[in-house]
Amino acid sequence: MKGLISLVLILMSSISSAQQQAESIFKQLAPSLYQIRLIDKASGEKSSIGSGFQISADGLIATNYHVISSYARHPEKYRIEYLDHIGNKANLNLESIDVINDLALVKRDVEQAMPFFAISETVPTKGEELFSLGNPHDLGMIVVPGTYNGLKKESFNDRIHFTGSVNSGMSGGPVVNKATEVVGINVATSGNQIGFLVPHDKLVNLIRNYQNDQSLTIDQQMNQQLNDYQENLISRLLQSDWQLKKLGEAMIPTIDVPFIRCWGESNADKTDALMMLAVANCSLEEDTYITHNFFTGSLEMEFRYLHAKQLSNIKFYQLFQRQISRVMPGNKAGKDDVTEFACQHDIVMPDNQRINNKAILCTRAYKDFAGLYDILYLGISIDRNEQALLSHFTLAGVSQKSAQAFTKQFMESVSWK
Repeated sequence: MKGLISLVLILMSSISSAQQQAESIFKQLAPSLYQIRLIDKASGEKSSIGSGFQISADGLIATNYHVISSYARHPEKYRIEYLDHIGNKANLNLESIDVINDLALVKRDVEQAMPFFAISETVPTKGEELFSLGNPHDLGMIVVPGTYNGLKKESFNDRIHFTGSVNSGMSGGPVVNKATEVVGINVATSGNQIGFLVPHDKLVNLIRNYQNDQSLTIDQQMNQQLNDYQENLISRLLQSDWQLKKLGEAMIPTIDVPFIRCWGESNADKTDALMMLAVANCSLEEDTYITHNFFTGSLEMEFRYLHAKQLSNIKFYQLFQRQISRVMPGNKAGKDDVTEFACQHDIVMPDNQRINNKAILCTRAYKDFAGLYDILYLGISIDRNEQALLSHFTLAGVSQKSAQAFTKQFMESVSWK
């Protein structure tokens, strides 16, 4: 019993110490912390809120891109303002963005040099205690202790796994070590004490690029970043190992990279099913946020194998058409962002000559980002009476060259056994 009491006292002392340290850090850094507000000009009311932190004596502030995204896309409709720790408000100018890593730099007017956050020159160690600062649910600035758990493995873009409560409104706030140096930026939460941070080296790169070149507009920065990202992603995918796996009597590809996850299901347990159906789906577990109704940078591959011995051709065709009707674009975009899909239909036999498909390839262009397209491909086997394979992929925000290379690799990887 004495041992248990001692353990409880130790834990209570540890919690108390962490709380005291958190309070001390907050008091020290509060003058350099801000609530970042997006104000709708017509109504004068807040449209969204987030957090930000000062990173230079002359008023440069870091936040998340998604916090100010509506202004970045529609500056005529919104303005950006800050609220500091003592209630002062003023407008902010948007200086630079990194849309891929969800970062932005805004700037306030200052009359004299101000305190600012130092950025760490080292990466935290596994298990190191960190402190996340921000403005959750518009309730005022808080500090939340947590733990560094390394980089998320299933991600193409680096994200830190942080064990701590990153809540709504804390987006764009800093995460610091015990020396009060920034080691990450709040970006997302999965609930249950699981948060994700942008590593501090991404912010260092953004600051360096901003200091070296301020000639590009926000739209030009975004266009260049989206083009560079898709080229890096598709090149990585095409250079990776495309492993073939069995799906019914078909062979389908999976791409051996950690950031693409695959799932499967079937109705094999349904003994009274009129048609055997097996489904495999693989997708990129992240995308790029442009605005709340426009996402890009996604990839999805889906395969549906159907086998029916006792169905008439008409019934089989009807059920097959029902499966085809489920195919849709993999990303969220509206008519203001993309054109209508334009589609080509053809009968295709890949070079391996092991499957004949009726193929449909559809493309739609991005209206504000020249050279980028969404791609939808659908292949429907037509060479076996009782069996069919539907192979489908969608790519969001890729160039014509990338789309052609990926489509060729995909089509040549699908076959019958």
